[in-house]
Formats: sequence, structure tokens, C-alpha cells
Amino acid sequence: MKSKEPSLNKLNFTNEEIFQAIFVVNKHAKTALEPSELYSLKRQAILKLIDKGIAKKVGLHFSNNPKSSKQQSDVLIACGDFFFHIPPLKEDFKLLPHLGILENTHRNPKVSMSLSYAKKILHHFLGIQNVKAENHIKNGSNYRRNTPGQFLRASSFLNNSTFTFPSEPIRKNKGKQEK
Repeated sequence: MKSKEPSLNKLNFTNEEIFQAIFVVNKHAKTALEPSELYSLKRQAILKLIDKGIAKKVGLHFSNNPKSSKQQSDVLIACGDFFFHIPPLKEDFKLLPHLGILENTHRNPKVSMSLSYAKKILHHFLGIQNVKAENHIKNGSNYRRNTPGQFLRASSFLNNSTFTFPSEPIRKNKGKQEK
């Protein structure tokens, strides 16, 4: 079965492909359980695009989801037809105009790209060696790696269990009722 995505063998990606990859990474970061890696990848790529003069900082917006404060601003970045937000630097407050409340009138173009391919594009663009963190064996008592051909055995606890349900329901306030 052939993959729909092109090969990563080409040396340079178009700006549009990089913008699409940032979009996909950003979209997945919003719903990820551990989004810090994805947001870091997005930020690094955007900052490199700004340094190269491909993307530009437009202004500041009030954040829709401020963390612990009542107001927080994010930097609006224009990358071709795409717009992204990143946390501001101190100099951004001095140099950029504040655009006020974010208006949801603009939508980024639709993109059809897998997260793994988007990450590969950004790793290649940033010159990062692709570290497969998801393939590392997790250390912990609740994790068990199932290798091909290995069958999971039933726990010895289940086979030798002598647990019985109590005949009388357990009550939280048992001691207080006897007064």
C-alpha cells in the first residue's frame, strides 16, 4: 500500500508545505495530552520563518484562553495565507500594534496532511534529528510491551484470587451511626 504523502527525500520544501505542516502540528497540539513538544516545534519553525523574512509579525491580539491572568496577549504571525499565534516577547509589546480582541472572521485554508508527515517536514526544516519518543519503552509498573508473537498471560492474581464480596454493604459513616 502506497502512502499518499510524498517522500521526504527532497532537500527543500516549499513555503506552502512548511505553512501547512505548522498548521497540522498546531491543530493537533490543541487536543494533545502532552502538547508542549508540538507547540515547541511550531514556535521554532515560525521563528525561523521570521528570521528568514518569509513570515512576519502583524500585531498583538488578546488571547482567547488566558492562563492565570485576566488578560494575555499573543503575537499574530502571517505566513502566506495562514495566520498563527505565538507567545510574545518583551520587545513585541513595544514594537507591535495591539489589534484588540481576536475576530474569528478569518479561517486558515484546509490542509490534508498527517501529523507524522508534518512533524517530519518541520524536523527537516529545522535541522532536528527525528527522535522517536513514542517508540521508547515506558518505565513503569502499569506498562507492558507486547511484542509480535507474544501473548499476554492472565494475571496470577486472577487465577489465585480469594476475594469475595462483603455480605453487608460498606458504609462511609458506619462509626457515626452507632452513637
